[in-house]
Amino acid sequence: MTVRIALIAHDKKKDEILAVAREYVHVLQQCALVATGTTGGRLASELGLTVERMLSGPHGGDLQIGAQLAEGNVDMVLFLRDPMTPQPHEPDINALVRACDVHNVPCATNSSTARLLLEQLTIRLAAQPA
Repeated sequence: MTVRIALIAHDKKKDEILAVAREYVHVLQQCALVATGTTGGRLASELGLTVERMLSGPHGGDLQIGAQLAEGNVDMVLFLRDPMTPQPHEPDINALVRACDVHNVPCATNSSTARLLLEQLTIRLAAQPA
C-alpha cells in the first residue's frame, strides 16, 4: 500500500519543510507525494523527490489538495504554517485543515508534529513484509 502525503509550507517555512524532508527522504521516497507549487518544486529540485505539483497555495493549491483529501486520495498532510504572517488565502488554509479533521487525516502544522508523523510512518513501513 502506497502512502500518499501532501506537503505544504508557507513562504517563511519552506526551508523548514525541506529540512524535515531531508531527514526523512528515505521514507518519502517510498510514498506518493503531492505538494503545492513552490514547495513541490523545491522538494523535487533540492532533494530529488518525485512530487505531483499543484498550484501555489494562494492560487488554489490548498483547495486542490483539499479536494483530493476529501476523495480519499491523501493519507497525511504536512502543512508547515507561519502563524505570525497573515495569509491572503486564510479561508483556503482553514478549509484544508478542517477537511483533515472531517476525514480523520493526520495533519502536522509544525515541524515537531511532522517529525512525529514521519517517525511513526518509518516504523509502519519497516514492519510491512517485503
